[in-house]
Amino acid sequence: MPTVLRWKGYRFFFYSNEGVPSEAMHVHIRKDRNVAKFWLEPIVALADSYGMSPRELNKLQKVVENNAKFIKRTWYEYFGD
Repeated sequence: MPTVLRWKGYRFFFYSNEGVPSEAMHVHIRKDRNVAKFWLEPIVALADSYGMSPRELNKLQKVVENNAKFIKRTWYEYFGD
């Protein structure tokens, strides 16, 4: 589970092997027991969440959008094209 980014106690990460075939590009976010998953393409969009408020999810979506190039580059470095 490579960690991509840390922000205000949130950990943004990828699972090493998700699904067969692998899922589309996305990032997971965890803080305590609360989790969220955002798709990165074609646009940043919430896939699902557990335990996070709408306000929290809106903030996290902005963080993902602002760091999308870095997260995508890290995805390609880790998983390949």
